[in-house]
Amino acid sequence: MPDPRYPMTLSVSPDAAGQRLDRFLAVQLPDTSRARIQQLLAEEKALVNGLAAKPSLKLKGGEQITVLGHPQPAPLRAIAEDIPLDIVYEDDDLAVINKPAGMMVHAGAGASDDQRNRGTLVNALLHRFAGLSAVGGGLRPGIVHRLDKETSGLIVVARNDAAHCKLARQFSSRQVKKRYIALVHGWPQRESGTINAAISRDAVRRTRMTTRRAGGRAAVSHYEVRERITSPFGKFALLDVRIETGRTHQIRVHLASIGHPVVGDALYGAPKELRVNARSRGSAKMRSPARLAEDPWPGGEKKAGVLALSRNFLHAAAIEFTHPRTGEALSFSAPLPEELKLFLRNQLA
Repeated sequence: MPDPRYPMTLSVSPDAAGQRLDRFLAVQLPDTSRARIQQLLAEEKALVNGLAAKPSLKLKGGEQITVLGHPQPAPLRAIAEDIPLDIVYEDDDLAVINKPAGMMVHAGAGASDDQRNRGTLVNALLHRFAGLSAVGGGLRPGIVHRLDKETSGLIVVARNDAAHCKLARQFSSRQVKKRYIALVHGWPQRESGTINAAISRDAVRRTRMTTRRAGGRAAVSHYEVRERITSPFGKFALLDVRIETGRTHQIRVHLASIGHPVVGDALYGAPKELRVNARSRGSAKMRSPARLAEDPWPGGEKKAGVLALSRNFLHAAAIEFTHPRTGEALSFSAPLPEELKLFLRNQLA
């Protein structure tokens, strides 16, 4: 059935002179994402004075923009896969999922077909939900924000385009409050602190991000020490971390930049194995290497005097945001996964 809203005519006021066409449309069409606006222009479904135009066109004021209809979304390329999900909350507009470590949120654009269609959160979402937002394209239906593969915890999923756009604006305007729990090497000097350091991609190791290059994207993280731990394997600190921005690897690269990498995060300088400190071997509190080797646990591997965590000790523990339809304040939390609880309780004791 044709959409009665289209064609739609927008008049460009003199006050909008100098604005880019795509930015003007983003304001005029608040429930349409920037990506969909770019697609709208590419498909010549938004005409300026009857003519196709580039997104970068500078408006002069007085133009008539005719929007002919919705852009045609690309067909979903990811496929449904029956993977269990820990659903914390769901309604017709969104879902909140407690993602396990080891699960990618979505496949990369360069992945092969087999890789693309196996084991990701997107595959599981497509099996569980009849409808997901198409704003993110064929590989990212419903995905508003991301968590790293080896980070567990809460992630918000949009079930329609309008919810996606409104949630995305909350994230970009820093209205969403997120709290993470991290275990790091060493003890921070202060009980709390703020890391305000721009993040960009490492020029040499492209899988890494860095705070050491000019021209990065602004990023702000706040941390508070929950517990200082002295163990046979050295000193560690359990932190609450709150982030204002959501850059790639933000918490990991920020904590590493101040000399306290996340436990298990070898990409940012944490050791792959924790070894018993020689000065701790005679401690009465320390379990013997034989005991360390005997205790099985599901979070990593152990051998005498050596401990290895098979994931990053980073967990998205809480999130607060506003419901995109009702405006209700929503707040959700997820406890530490069992493997991290066991690591704290049994392995570092």
